[in-house]
Amino acid sequence: MTKHIELRRHTDNDGDVLSPEGIAAAVATGKTLPGPYALLVSSGAQRATQTAACLLAGLATTVPGGVIVDTDFRSAHEDRWKAAYAETGSGRITDFLQAAPELVAAEAAQFAQAVRRVATLLPDSGRALVVGHSPMHEAAVYGLTGKLIEPLGKGQAVILRFDADDQIAIAVHA
Repeated sequence: MTKHIELRRHTDNDGDVLSPEGIAAAVATGKTLPGPYALLVSSGAQRATQTAACLLAGLATTVPGGVIVDTDFRSAHEDRWKAAYAETGSGRITDFLQAAPELVAAEAAQFAQAVRRVATLLPDSGRALVVGHSPMHEAAVYGLTGKLIEPLGKGQAVILRFDADDQIAIAVHA
């Protein structure tokens, strides 16, 4: 009864829309995804939703649970994340914890709760694909497991495997 949730960062963008390179990368990545997915989730940002659509185009299949928008995968405090990044010059959660520990704690809890909610929507052995942002996905992993992962590059993913005992294994993929 293993469930998989893939947290994938949107591909290359220009503002809140994908660049031509981002579109091509997302379609190409979609062709390599393991699938099938029972559910696809977007943070609601246009660049994330567009990446999800391009991944689906490359995957060339349907998603029984459809595509949903869950804004709990998006920060309401982007300005604070940007300020912490400017202070540290780093996108690592370890550095954000030094610059803004209360922000990381609150956001990690929010993103972890959003991931757990997606897990409850999945059937046994189901897979979900969540398209969103960095450092939100890294904060979700931290909130769920207490483990720190390196920042995801554009288009990269971390896969969370939930076993029957709700233990979580982590794998980072390009």
